[in-house]
Amino acid sequence: MNTKPFTSGLSENAVMITRVADRQWHALDDDLVVGRAYAEHRPDGRLFVSIDAWHDATFDRLAEAMLAELPAPLYTVVDEADVELTAGWRRAGFTIRRREWEYVVPTDPRITGLEAVLPPSGVTIVPAGQADESLLRTVDRAIRDEVEATVGWQSMPAEVIPRPEGDTIVDSSKYAVAAAPDRYLGLIRVVTVNRPRIGLVAVRAGEQRRGIARALLAHALGTLHRSGAAAAWTEVHESNQAASALFEGIGGRPMSSNLELVR
Repeated sequence: MNTKPFTSGLSENAVMITRVADRQWHALDDDLVVGRAYAEHRPDGRLFVSIDAWHDATFDRLAEAMLAELPAPLYTVVDEADVELTAGWRRAGFTIRRREWEYVVPTDPRITGLEAVLPPSGVTIVPAGQADESLLRTVDRAIRDEVEATVGWQSMPAEVIPRPEGDTIVDSSKYAVAAAPDRYLGLIRVVTVNRPRIGLVAVRAGEQRRGIARALLAHALGTLHRSGAAAAWTEVHESNQAASALFEGIGGRPMSSNLELVR
């Protein structure tokens, strides 16, 4: 634990910035916690930071303490509507890296219009938990290589950490796939923690514009609807017009926008 004093003007006492644990800091004003900061590695391996403070001066001092001890690059995500928080990170030297829209997507097929959607001829949908892991890893790797060769995988909202052998499938039970007789053509990952989230829907480049993505969505959203979930959530990069059109075409609505900042 290390402690260093800063004069804040919050009281007659100095605000103490204290590292209370690995990558966790508190701002103390006369033994009252007036701010917290922490850093954590996301599943994709990047280090994200967060600060919750009552006053700008406390925010700035927590940021100073964190930045002095953490390796670059550092990332954070803020609600674009939170102007004060965004300004705080900008003061700390962060710049806007990307903007993502958060969509809420209905699951009821009568609303999405997906009730009659079937995969194209020769393609079947394999439900989550039933995919062949070897074929799943093969299609995941192929799609990632295709994306990396064009817009770059960092433009995707998916947060999946590569394993040492390059495998990026953390939990194969979360994936449904579109299957041809000899290989998989596309995949969709749905994770439910606090609410259902579509983390990824992707199709091999040579198989796009055949309706495979819509068939995967029809399957995944229909499964969620039958389980009692009225809606799912997903994030779409602002430059990904195809994904925006896909979700808006089934009744998805952008509810908010998030900024990813980097220093």
